[in-house]
Amino acid sequence: MRVLAIENYQDTPYGNVGRALETAGVEVVKIRAFEGEPVPASVDGYAGLVVFGGGQNALDDEGSPFLPRVCDLIRGFHQAERPVMGICLGSQLIARTFGGRNIIGRPIEFGWHDVTPTDAGRADPVFSALGDGAPLFHWHNDTFDLPPEAVHLATSRQTVNQGFRLGRSTYAFQFHFEAALPEVLDWSETFAGMIASDTPDWSERLPVEAERHAARADATGKALAEAWTRLLGA
Repeated sequence: MRVLAIENYQDTPYGNVGRALETAGVEVVKIRAFEGEPVPASVDGYAGLVVFGGGQNALDDEGSPFLPRVCDLIRGFHQAERPVMGICLGSQLIARTFGGRNIIGRPIEFGWHDVTPTDAGRADPVFSALGDGAPLFHWHNDTFDLPPEAVHLATSRQTVNQGFRLGRSTYAFQFHFEAALPEVLDWSETFAGMIASDTPDWSERLPVEAERHAARADATGKALAEAWTRLLGA
């Protein structure tokens, strides 16, 4: 079984998602779209699609001309009823693909913040892994309105639309559930300058917030990744 993974930006960690796929024996075919690797036009040979995050916005076709092809690929997997996972930018691209309005340039939501399931989320085969809610990692300015026919699955205090599902198995996650503590620490070092421009006290907050939130966030992210991975064989 093979899954296609689209990398939209440098230093994309697969984290909980990669570990869940590896444990399940799923081969991951990686496309570094941001480096110019061609985005496949066909879903043939793949059981599912993962679209990761990125520093650009979901409407930046000029700066990232591969984005329309990623949207076409999302549509193709959805129409074929093969599971799709979009994280952060990936979730915004799912919204764009299916008619949701992309909202660009809001105040940043960064760090561990509670994600709470809706009633539909509590009953969903994937988002039910949130339980009554958990602190998950966030790093985004942009958001979206839900596309028509989307099922709203999760929310946070700052961002109403933290997750949704279209059809049986197209899932959008605004929050970074793939980022367990090792990935957060790596981001905090690799992108220290970028983070400091928006969240200048992060280096001081990080150890305190990690102690408070990381264990629960990591366990919840693992459960979410495993729940989506189980859809591949359904």
